[in-house]
Amino acid sequence: MKCAFCGYKETKVTDKRDSEETTRRRRQCLSCIKRFTTYERPEVNIIIIKKDGRRERFDRQKLLSGVLKACEKRPVSQETIEKTINDVEAELRGYGAEIQSQTVGEILMEKLKHVDKVAYIRFASVYRAFGDISAFEKEVRLLKRVS
Repeated sequence: MKCAFCGYKETKVTDKRDSEETTRRRRQCLSCIKRFTTYERPEVNIIIIKKDGRRERFDRQKLLSGVLKACEKRPVSQETIEKTINDVEAELRGYGAEIQSQTVGEILMEKLKHVDKVAYIRFASVYRAFGDISAFEKEVRLLKRVS
């Protein structure tokens, strides 16, 4: 692995820790002696079938971006957000090579419902394209009923 600081091509691993979905490695450059951290996670090779029929590769960053916007200024830690995305990815792996974008959205909404109710409503408002206040009210009533 290349050094993140000087680009030297040789580093040594000084520490390795496995978690549920990732492997964390502390590395030290053999040239400049600086240390840096890398994370490894299995790649999700899934094709997302969009509403209009287009096909796209699954993009973790796109999912993360939507969750970050929904959780903005909410008491949700980065760790909780990462775990939520990891949980969604793990569930998607069980669906096979292709999955409808609506299914991805529904899986994520179900996870967000248990993380933060306001983040859930925010995400739902964009995902379901709420057109007016009555759509918000209906979703809040449904959320209250299941809570």
